[in-house]
Amino acid sequence: MTQRSDIHAAQAKTIFSGLLLLSLVFLSGFLFPALAETVHRQTLDGTDWTFRRADSSGQDSSLPETTAWMPAKVPGDVHLDLLANKRIPEPFYRDNESHLQWIQDAAWEYRRTLHVSRADLAHEHQVLVFEGLDAACEVFLNDKSIAKPDNMFREWRIDVSGKLKVGDNNLRIYFPPPLKAAQAVADKDPWRVKTHTEPKVYIRKAAYEYGWDWGPRFVTSGIWRSAYLETWDDARLADLFVEEPTVTATSAHLIVHAEVESSKVQHARLAVEYGLGASRQQIAQDVLLSPGLNELSVPVNIDRPSLWFPAGYGAQPLYHFTATISTSGHIDDSAERKIGLRSIVLRRDPDQWGRSFEFVVNGIPVFIKGADVIPFDSFPSRVTTAQYKHILESARAANMNAIRDWGGGYYETDEFYELCDELGIMVWQDMMFGNDWQPGTYDFKQEIAAEAAYQIRRLRNHPSIILWSGNNETELLRDWNGRGQLPPAVHEHIWQDYLTEFSGVLAVAAAKYAPDVPYWPSSPSADYEDLSDTYQSGDNHDWTVWHGRKDFSAYNDHPWRFVSEFGFQSFPEMKTIETFTTPEDRTSIFTPVMKAHQKNGDGNKLIEEYMNRYYGEPKDFASFLYASQVLQAEAVKTGAEGWRRLRPRTMGTIFWQLNDCWPVASWASMDYYGRWKALQYYARRFYAPVLVSPQEEDGSVAVYVVSDHVAAEQASLSIRVIKFDGTVIFQAKKSIQVQPLSSSIAMKIPRTQLVQTEDANKLVLVAQLQEGEKIISQNLLYLVPTKNIALPHPMIETELTKADEGYDLRLSSPVVARSVYVSFGENDATFSDNYVDLLPRTPVTIHVTSGAQLQALKGSMKIQTLADAFAPAAGTRPQ
Repeated sequence: MTQRSDIHAAQAKTIFSGLLLLSLVFLSGFLFPALAETVHRQTLDGTDWTFRRADSSGQDSSLPETTAWMPAKVPGDVHLDLLANKRIPEPFYRDNESHLQWIQDAAWEYRRTLHVSRADLAHEHQVLVFEGLDAACEVFLNDKSIAKPDNMFREWRIDVSGKLKVGDNNLRIYFPPPLKAAQAVADKDPWRVKTHTEPKVYIRKAAYEYGWDWGPRFVTSGIWRSAYLETWDDARLADLFVEEPTVTATSAHLIVHAEVESSKVQHARLAVEYGLGASRQQIAQDVLLSPGLNELSVPVNIDRPSLWFPAGYGAQPLYHFTATISTSGHIDDSAERKIGLRSIVLRRDPDQWGRSFEFVVNGIPVFIKGADVIPFDSFPSRVTTAQYKHILESARAANMNAIRDWGGGYYETDEFYELCDELGIMVWQDMMFGNDWQPGTYDFKQEIAAEAAYQIRRLRNHPSIILWSGNNETELLRDWNGRGQLPPAVHEHIWQDYLTEFSGVLAVAAAKYAPDVPYWPSSPSADYEDLSDTYQSGDNHDWTVWHGRKDFSAYNDHPWRFVSEFGFQSFPEMKTIETFTTPEDRTSIFTPVMKAHQKNGDGNKLIEEYMNRYYGEPKDFASFLYASQVLQAEAVKTGAEGWRRLRPRTMGTIFWQLNDCWPVASWASMDYYGRWKALQYYARRFYAPVLVSPQEEDGSVAVYVVSDHVAAEQASLSIRVIKFDGTVIFQAKKSIQVQPLSSSIAMKIPRTQLVQTEDANKLVLVAQLQEGEKIISQNLLYLVPTKNIALPHPMIETELTKADEGYDLRLSSPVVARSVYVSFGENDATFSDNYVDLLPRTPVTIHVTSGAQLQALKGSMKIQTLADAFAPAAGTRPQ
């Protein structure tokens, strides 16, 4: 039988919730039994696997030979294995994607030999565990079918007790063509044709595999997560959860929940050790176990706990909890968890604007500053620790305190969430339902209940997770794609199914398995409230800019309570473009290959349209790439700063998107290789803890000061209007007290006072906020529409010198230089800042880290400004 690793597994077992407590002992010097655990896990990961195409009949002779057994790797997938065996070219190169679609239409099978010893068979239980199978498949052991998994997002536990033999056992997994497998399930649903539900969603599989408006279509198959053979006898620790019902600065009242599977009625000891750093406490509980699953609970109280805070609000201490279950004087199994102690509230109170939507962490109303995260690769098993660290550390470096794990991909690895825990990056966790309308069959509802139970139980100990959200944009689909014109009875039916699944099945799972974290039915959603211009509630996806083709200023017309998507596209830098193109592909953004790496229809045309609207036509291909990044950054800056100015009316912005899954023109602020675009550098500024933000309003310039700090602070605010050569025509300065957790207008000046007889297209307003001599925020406001600005062509002076662990690059200009971009050709480098604005005779120093030598960097250095992109390049005077 296939054992489902969730609460439904208990249908064939006894759940022992009426615990017979024999003793509860707190021990200051308690020692765990110094014996080896009796639960053993033999990994099935690695290269002992082979694979082949399993449906050779009728195969196109032009396709590569794939019917012979070839080496395979687990975790992995068929695309990566074909690539490793040189049966297919690099999927991301040029237009190779279009030539690899035959893979999704084929059946594949994997096999390996599983060696089992007499000692393995001497154990009472043998279980095959697959942490991820993508997706519909059939598992065979010694040529006998033992399971038919059908969900990529589940762990599959297959009881093989009595089915193994001493010596070599043949393990084989057959993957039918994914779309055919989904169609077979869809055909059983009598409502499918009526509801226009896509067949592909009947099998739980990552939606982005089928392609998205930023990603390629690679519908793959394989063993995409780890696998192992588990053997055990008396008891195993199936789950460990530290519930946090009450956490304050003075005390934390916790409940340690241990789920223990027992073979029989027996006495056991549950021991829990916990603490922070070197400090440890122990508690032991003697229990009587019943056959099946036993739910054990141990209360733990911690005085004056060290609380976990989001980035920017405090430290991220992580308590270590270790639990062991022992029978007959020996340890059977153990589990470890690292948790952060914090309280999370999603505050939804009526106010003068509608209903609030703000996250309160440890009593602090936190303005969420972040970006949406998509899968890190089209083939997730090749994502490395280094990639996770770079992307998430870059998010924190850009002053982000949160990410949204988008619902069209997959639930991320434990490593991903552990890094978020350590960095203080909060996670808005979508459940994996992306855009498509979902089936409403009873079997599907049972399946997603099992999925939710498994994933929430797996992830619930991570303090970084602050919200479970039912789906991405499925609620909006009620009236999309012609559904609004469906017959009333059908329309009502699909809405009932939606409510049952996303405000029923998933909401119940979240409340049951993670009661400390709020649940939200969809993104975006108002939790079914009616909205108007005067009553706003919930979160919003604002695509009036880009999809709606509105000017950037349209963001300022939308005082949403929370913005969980908004964005603008750009191209990656030339070094990334070169990885998938040839020189002839780089003659225009409209060559076939450049269009193949643009998945949003006429996206390249739309970038060009906005480019001409704001800047004009760049002088060449390379300049277009650069200018597109500045354009993107300015667009997102407009929205992010505008909504920060509205605090507390708006309490969060999450822009679309942080990363890419392949090299492509997209909304990402970092490209597939982790290279920062202009937007990522801009984000560091517009997400700064304290922000000065000038804005034209009603004939005046209002200078806002926004603070995320929890304490008031003194600062000096200065305003200057200067000519591009630095001549000052207006200035004002005042001391202010920056109020905590606030946004307010610190200065308001009529435009007529700032601009009198001068040409406004040759002026810029400079707002600076200082603490002592330190500038904590600086922002520029141009006083005419962007396209009318008469930017001079600057002569940038550069000085590159060796400095600690890298180099310092000093930049200066006699005139205003906008969005100054530094690059070093083929030499890789990271920058403390880039795309900077230079004010006249005001040097800026950027720290550069690179493995290249000083002379190599000097020889390859290139400086580009916004003015250069639309005219012959200005010279530089390197020193």
